[in-house]
Amino acid sequence: MNVKKFVGTLLMLGLLGGMAVAQTTAATRYDAAIQTVAAQKFTTKAKFSNVKSSVEDGIVTLTGTVDLYQDKLDATKTARKIAKVQGVRNLLTVAGPNVSDAQLEQKLATKLRFVRVGYDAAFDYFAIGVQDGVVTVEGQDRTGVGRDEALADTATMPGVKDVVDKISIEPVSQFDDRIRLRAARAIYGDTVLSKYATDPAHPIRIIVTNGHVTLYGSVDNTMDKQIAGIRANQIPGAFSVQNNLVVGKS
Repeated sequence: MNVKKFVGTLLMLGLLGGMAVAQTTAATRYDAAIQTVAAQKFTTKAKFSNVKSSVEDGIVTLTGTVDLYQDKLDATKTARKIAKVQGVRNLLTVAGPNVSDAQLEQKLATKLRFVRVGYDAAFDYFAIGVQDGVVTVEGQDRTGVGRDEALADTATMPGVKDVVDKISIEPVSQFDDRIRLRAARAIYGDTVLSKYATDPAHPIRIIVTNGHVTLYGSVDNTMDKQIAGIRANQIPGAFSVQNNLVVGKS
């Protein structure tokens, strides 16, 4: 190797190493102050009574237990707001109460039925699965507001240990919006299917992505499912229709 290049490489490595040490030292010198503030913040709220914090190189590590998964999220937010904090490592355990997966899924399913009740409730879809207290929330949302509400409802449910977010946001599209309105008119305008518009917790969910229509939800019988599929297939502009309606399951 050329001597000048070799010396230049050594100088560069030395400079980078010096910068890393300087950054670490700068972060470390605030550790005591961060720890003091963190201790104060976590001892003033009852929900954080079992939370312990430690600080190293500006990174706050949280250990201990909380009652709700939302409390775990709130602990991270609290630590991040402390001045000079570089990051948060959340090792908190959601301690209880213990609820069976079947009971938890049933409670959440009931609660999520009422997410985004109103005019455009039919254009969002959410489904849940529970395993060992870990809740996976799947679905599609048109604006993101419904997703936030669904995740908040899940995080505050006693018994939830962790939450996996698999909700996608549908692309912004005037073309898709027009198809949504046509689909709503076609389905809810049918005399047989209009009854599903009167119960805000059980609408036929109409999901449109890039011109492709998917129907979710539950209907009373096979005929209603078939009619909904027929009406959806008559929508002008729709590229395809997938009928995922479930018969007789609420």
